[in-house]
Amino acid sequence: MTLIQLFQFILSISILVVLHELGHFLPAKYFKTKVEKFYLFFDPWFSLAKINFRGTEYGIGWLPFGGYVKIAGMVDESMDTEQLKKPAEPWEFRSKPAWQRLIIMMGGVTVNFFLAWLIYSSLSYFKGETYHDNSKFENGIAVSDAGKKMGLETGDKILRIDGKHAERMETSTVNMLFADEVTVLRDGKEITFPINEQGVAEVLSQNEAKAYFTPRFPVVIGSLEPNGGAKAAGLVKGDRIVGINGKPLPYFDELGTELAKFKNQNVVLDIERNKTVQQINVKVNAQGKLGFGTDVNVAQAALEKARITKKYTVLEAIPRGLTRTIDVLTMQIKQFKIVFNTTTEGYKKVSGPIGIIKQMPETINWEFFWSFTAMFSVWLAFLNLIPIPGLDGGHVVFTLWEMITGKPVPQKVLENAQMIGVIFLLGLMVLIFGNDIVKWITGKF
Repeated sequence: MTLIQLFQFILSISILVVLHELGHFLPAKYFKTKVEKFYLFFDPWFSLAKINFRGTEYGIGWLPFGGYVKIAGMVDESMDTEQLKKPAEPWEFRSKPAWQRLIIMMGGVTVNFFLAWLIYSSLSYFKGETYHDNSKFENGIAVSDAGKKMGLETGDKILRIDGKHAERMETSTVNMLFADEVTVLRDGKEITFPINEQGVAEVLSQNEAKAYFTPRFPVVIGSLEPNGGAKAAGLVKGDRIVGINGKPLPYFDELGTELAKFKNQNVVLDIERNKTVQQINVKVNAQGKLGFGTDVNVAQAALEKARITKKYTVLEAIPRGLTRTIDVLTMQIKQFKIVFNTTTEGYKKVSGPIGIIKQMPETINWEFFWSFTAMFSVWLAFLNLIPIPGLDGGHVVFTLWEMITGKPVPQKVLENAQMIGVIFLLGLMVLIFGNDIVKWITGKF
């Protein structure tokens, strides 16, 4: 973890927390509701800085896990119920009509959603979108062992995921983990198959979430080990292996499987050098290796052929930003399919603050920063809408209940529900943070 990574994380969270709480603060002020505190980060026992202005205490806490606005007459995470024992004042939250309270509570998630929309629209307009088009992988994909367990096969061309056109490699690798079925072009035929959860579990356990399939590329020698069989046989940098023992071998993903059949034996390689093919006898070692490294530029070239940068006008960027926001929201909802699945055991991969910080780039990258901020803004909106007491969603449920039945939820019920919710959320926070610390100590990030 570097200071630059930490800086980017804190800056992003600070922006999101301030704007989220502003979403509660502004409608509360508009409806003439007293706001006692507006804090970035939490301030148990003491705050780093604070000022009082027009009846509201504005401050910065020392515990960087979020922030809050304390609205008078509202049961919140502070669990300050002394004021609630007195008769309601007209400037208190509990005195306001249910529809006004609903707007105040929905303000934070609304701001988060529109902020993500704004950021994604701006990124699409100013930066465009760069991705790798699955349809341009001319020779199909190379699949890892874990990917094969999911149901994919080397040579497949990905067409659809859950019936939707799968254009982008970057989103396909993630969407497939949450999907029910995938349609591919295999040996000239369209085949639809269900995703095997055991394969998803293996992809997650091996940290292959973004690399369990790649475009196929030829075997070109990029480096030679000093004492390896390839160097001893006279292979040189730039040689392309096109066959083994007379069997065509056009792609790198086939090499390991084929060589494993000839451990500690000699093989005859068909080598393309200077546009001519020649045969060279090479010794395979006990590990099924020849002692060379592939040319990384060849693999990169296969990706570059499928690389597309799409530009958007202002009028195109606005709806595109909305689509990107909804796509991220949908993906986050789908994550629960593998997070709470005992087969995939996605809960083991859930990261807290430390895990997130370590994912930040080690140099300032504003495009990544704003993409991350938009994604996290959608996540905060979704998280806060979960109907758990202690979150905005819990308050929304109680308010909707009052609007539907015409009867307010008893104050004692609100207090007890809030207490249970806060305890649950604190326990969850300790669990996630503890998981981060264990991963950090054991080097499993």
